[in-house]
Amino acid sequence: MNNSDAYREIYYSCVEGILVVSEGKIILANPQCESLFGYDHDEMLGMVIEDFVPMEIRKQHREHYKGFVSAPVTKQMGVGRDLTALRKDGSTFPVEISLNPATIDGKNAVIAHIIDITVRKQFELTLKRSEEQLIEYAAELEKRVQERTQELADVVTDLKKTNEHLEEEVKERIKAEKEANKALSKEKELNELKSRFVSMASHEFRTPLSTILSSASLIGKYTTTETQPNRDKHIGRIKSNVTELTSILNEFLSLEKIDAGKMRVELAQLEMVAFLDELSDELATVAKDGQDIVLETIETNCIMNTDPLMLRQVMTNLISNAIKYSSSQIRVVLTDLDKTVELSVIDQGIGIPENDQKHLFDKFFRAHNSHHIQGTGLGLNIVRKYLDLLEADIRFESEEGTGSTFTIILNK
Repeated sequence: MNNSDAYREIYYSCVEGILVVSEGKIILANPQCESLFGYDHDEMLGMVIEDFVPMEIRKQHREHYKGFVSAPVTKQMGVGRDLTALRKDGSTFPVEISLNPATIDGKNAVIAHIIDITVRKQFELTLKRSEEQLIEYAAELEKRVQERTQELADVVTDLKKTNEHLEEEVKERIKAEKEANKALSKEKELNELKSRFVSMASHEFRTPLSTILSSASLIGKYTTTETQPNRDKHIGRIKSNVTELTSILNEFLSLEKIDAGKMRVELAQLEMVAFLDELSDELATVAKDGQDIVLETIETNCIMNTDPLMLRQVMTNLISNAIKYSSSQIRVVLTDLDKTVELSVIDQGIGIPENDQKHLFDKFFRAHNSHHIQGTGLGLNIVRKYLDLLEADIRFESEEGTGSTFTIILNK
């Protein structure tokens, strides 16, 4: 097969429509053009390109064709824009056209390759519609997601509010429970104090009252002058026990005033050495036989701005305890420091058991080794309360069977 036969075979079997135009008229058309445009081959010969262009765009097409003829180059038309072809029956269809300049029989010609892209356009339209639907679905989905998100946000907000409300209720219940527990604890403490008070009072009042009653009865039996010493002995017992009862009642009254907030600090200048010397002499009268109260100080001009009555109550209580719980010498030491004055009461008595020391300042508490000695268990509690009013502090060291040291720290 020579080249001419090959070209002819390609020309007639090509699936594209091929038109050859020379001097504005169609001089050749392959069989595919017949299928595309609905014209017989002979009908198409002599027709012009504009015959295949819809009327409304012929003017525009004419301008494009003139431009191509004036500068002929191989060119594909329809890329990026829609081209429409006109059939014999007046119907139109989308096409894609490529133009190629050529020379046939010494004359300029244009070879036009024409492809029907109806299926592609339909696919593109379907795809476009699908994309539009997808966009619509996406927009609808996004809208639903937003609505659902808002609903969830509202639910979360409601849950937060509910949670906050529950937290407040829990806090209120915890607070109420704490207050109830506090009140219950206070009531238990009060009941314990009442029990201790009844136990203490029944013991501490019964003993001196029994002694007073016994001595008063015995005094009546001593009627002669020779029995005066016996009368004096019992009168002394009565006075001593009355004094003890008065001391107990004074402790109760002091405690009631302090707890009721009726005690007021009355500050005054107090010469400490003279104060301690006078107090030691006073308490020496109630000391046991052979028991001395020794004042130790190297300061002769220590003056404090304090409440003399409260400080006297504190020191009287500490020295009285030392007298009560020991039999030997009691030392009262004054130490004047830069910012504080320390007053120490030192004894060599029975001491305080280690397990009892943490409760030493509690109301009605008495150490286990002191129950055979008369006392209310209020003295040190009152001491601590007085010192709180004076903005002072107290510390102690004690060992059972060896003795105790109580030290008051007064701020200058």
